Amino acid sequence: MRPAPTLKRLPVALAAGAALVGIAVAPASAATTPLAFACQATPPIGGAQTFEVASGVDATAPASVAAGSAFRVSLAPTTMTVPGSVSGYTVKNINNIKLSMPVPANSTLTGQSLSGGSGLGSGTPSVAVSGGAVTMTVPGPINGGATFTLPTVNLDLQAGAAGTSITTQLAGTSYASPGLTFTAKVPVVFVTINVPTSCYPAPNPVLSTTTVS
Repeated sequence: MRPAPTLKRLPVALAAGAALVGIAVAPASAATTPLAFACQATPPIGGAQTFEVASGVDATAPASVAAGSAFRVSLAPTTMTVPGSVSGYTVKNINNIKLSMPVPANSTLTGQSLSGGSGLGSGTPSVAVSGGAVTMTVPGPINGGATFTLPTVNLDLQAGAAGTSITTQLAGTSYASPGLTFTAKVPVVFVTINVPTSCYPAPNPVLSTTTVS
């Protein structure tokens, strides 16, 4: 078993695992897709810092569905560990983690929900839809050195027209238009500073494909 990623390998690896809903749905298929995130941290002093995050996504989706039928895609994070320190600086906690994915083309989103998750701090995770994207928010805080698992994101979809496959991807095209964001609290001398971080998948591979017939 591979060791759980740390904050240097940001908490964004996703996995799939939920029952399918609806009619005329072929058996689900699962595939692991490696991901590389380009990230930029912007502390209030010292200038922006850029880095890469290596991760992966396990996506489970039905291999095929009939036009107009209902089905479910579920994406669940793997277990992560926040380091106690990075580059000599103590990490007090991370908070306000947001991960977004666009509503798949040729489908209608009929519902979204979260399930599971552990070690997420005192805040209550939520999921919302805005501007054609589904965004999971985990308020935290999650302490430095802690191990946690982000909740599963469940997408209930209705297939569109036959002949056009339904694919899933993460959101994000640049630091200014990210698919993943979070804030780290880092003590520096006598104060604690907030360090916002923005990431986007580069490249942004397709995570799952469902044929519509």
